Amino acid sequence: MSAVQGLISKNSNAPVLHNLTGAIHVGLGQLDHAVESFLRALEIKPDYAEAHNNLGNALKDRGKHAEALASYHRALEIKPDYAEAHYNLGVALSALGKHKEAVAAYHEALEIKPDIAEAHSNLGVALSELGQPEEAVASYYRALEMKPDIADAHYNLGIALKVLGKHEEAIASYHRALEIKPNIAEAHYNLGIALKELGKHEEALASYYRALEIKPDYAEAHNNLANALKNLGKYEEALASHHRALKINPDYPNYHCNLAYTLLVNGDFEAGWKEHEWRLQIEEPENSRRSFAQPLWLGKETLKGRTILLHGEQGFGDTIQFSRFAKMVAGRGARVILEVPRPLLELMGTLDGVARVVDKGAVLPNFDYYCPLMSLPLAFNIDSESVPASTPYIFSDSARVATWQKKLGARTKPRVGLVWSGQLAHQNDRNRSIALARMLPLLARDVEWISLHKEIRKSDADFLSSRKDILHFGDELKDFADTAALIELMDLVISVDTSVAHLAGAMAKPVWILLPIDPDWRWLLNREDSPWYPTATLFRQPRIGDWTSVIARVHNELSTFIEGGEMGPY
Repeated sequence: MSAVQGLISKNSNAPVLHNLTGAIHVGLGQLDHAVESFLRALEIKPDYAEAHNNLGNALKDRGKHAEALASYHRALEIKPDYAEAHYNLGVALSALGKHKEAVAAYHEALEIKPDIAEAHSNLGVALSELGQPEEAVASYYRALEMKPDIADAHYNLGIALKVLGKHEEAIASYHRALEIKPNIAEAHYNLGIALKELGKHEEALASYYRALEIKPDYAEAHNNLANALKNLGKYEEALASHHRALKINPDYPNYHCNLAYTLLVNGDFEAGWKEHEWRLQIEEPENSRRSFAQPLWLGKETLKGRTILLHGEQGFGDTIQFSRFAKMVAGRGARVILEVPRPLLELMGTLDGVARVVDKGAVLPNFDYYCPLMSLPLAFNIDSESVPASTPYIFSDSARVATWQKKLGARTKPRVGLVWSGQLAHQNDRNRSIALARMLPLLARDVEWISLHKEIRKSDADFLSSRKDILHFGDELKDFADTAALIELMDLVISVDTSVAHLAGAMAKPVWILLPIDPDWRWLLNREDSPWYPTATLFRQPRIGDWTSVIARVHNELSTFIEGGEMGPY
């Protein structure tokens, strides 16, 4: 540095030396001095494109991305084919969240100089931010063809592959990134996520622990570690990790919700319901945060002579389960308006205590208070001993039952309704759903099997079409009122954890519910019954992914059920 300063003292008007001094300051981390040197170079030579570009880099490194943009633009006015300036412009634009403009800048850089590996890599990042993971993957691969040791490109490739559901390939990319740069906490964290998606929970734990060794205040890793521990049934350890995540980021709704699920599945309803209210702060579109001018009711204000809106949220099963509280709300002297999605509209008209059922999205009548259905347990201070479990509280329509009776014809053997999978969009669908072909041992029973699915997956369609012993009505089930009528005609319903299981329980129909080892919170732990549905029997996996044991047990119980005459005469 002293030699350069000596040269500058003799050649104070040499812009190239001031530019060189600025570059040295950047290398030493002296960004303020670097900016001064670049500005001095530009005072002497305003059209010095390289100095404008270097000034932009120094400003970018200081976090002044908007000012950096101006420097890159000036460099490109002077030298339009300056590939590095186009690339750096893209980096600054990405930092400002202007990903579409960043993509254009990277393309400009690569048209001029196609072999900038970092430009391909950063183009992939921008494309990922724009929701184009397939294009992003192609960019990462191009970057790695040119420069195989870019750890960030391997890591970001893994993220894009994960979005595409290619978890095995994502894992390989994370491992390659970590071979090059072992201390990328985010790569260990995302490796854990991919391993979890493949049901490798123990390996996922190790990845989260490694991420936390590198970055102890990594709230997301504490949160996902908690979820992984919960998946493995280590609930006390899970609670400790939930609390660590919240200590770092106490106002993040998702962390509170995950804590709520762990509390609730352990039967700690008092603390769980309070934490569960944080779900209403989550902003994702699939959640049911609503805004009304009227006040939220959580059990304190009198409802005598008042009208209250209860609205459904999240899944159909949640609405069916928590609609039982409408009668209790009406018991406080309220006129109850219930808003539900259209497929539930007619069915919910059978609820006791509801004055009017409204289609979600329709114009609402006047009301004084509102309450989401899933907040009602908090409003009524419900614990595991005070769950309102009187069933049935939902009823089938006699006319629809008669219609479905004609479709089914005379009953000559036991009728069992079957549901083997839920909606693909459900976040836990991979763990809760079962391929229909795996149900084959059950189908050997001399039973009239009735599919209670409206829609089936392509992966099950061929198997279903090959079976003459499963009646499937599909689109003939117009809504849940049709499903209820069909359930009314069953001796038994066997279902994975779906809305149909809730409906059968709400109708007081015998229902056997097949659960993964880490169940949804409402089914609690280590019990075969449910405080929510007296007619439900729970069949739990003994090990992660072990549906074979569950189905074998159901097969044996079905023999007893049939032979014991519990299905009634036919």
